Amino acid sequence: MVSDDIDQDKLAEEWAKALADEPEDESPETGESGSGDEAGLADEWAAALADQEETGLKKEKEQDYLSSKSRKAEFKDLTQEAKAPRHDGSKRDLDFILDIPLEVSAELGRTKLLINELLQLGQGSVVELNKLAGEPLEIYVNGKLVARGEAVVINEKFGIRLTDIISPIERVKQLG
Repeated sequence: MVSDDIDQDKLAEEWAKALADEPEDESPETGESGSGDEAGLADEWAAALADQEETGLKKEKEQDYLSSKSRKAEFKDLTQEAKAPRHDGSKRDLDFILDIPLEVSAELGRTKLLINELLQLGQGSVVELNKLAGEPLEIYVNGKLVARGEAVVINEKFGIRLTDIISPIERVKQLG
């Protein structure tokens, strides 16, 4: 980083010197100088380019050196340790997941409406759903189907009696 700043300062000084040495009797139409200083300017450019090339090569060599000194990280395979039973007789403690809140929802059915139809709905309107009467409701946990059931009334509140729990294999099939 510091080397780049030094190179930039050096290049800026060379440009300033080259512009200060530029003759004023240059012809605007041809761009030619009357003093013949083009060879000196070309030499300065060549020196600046060579210096820049040398700096690039130094950086590349330094990067190669650092790469050769580094090594890849090695991680221990913990699969067998995780599967192995504990020798002290204690079971794995999974109680920490019991307080995680989940969103449970039950779906009676679905439908699609146009905005015009939605705006015309009023009290007493009937919306037809895609499910037939008597079909089971679907129970979702965090948006994933986990069970089906039937609606029941308990103490003047709706509830769901589970009739079918989705197996893990069926849940995996739904993801695909």
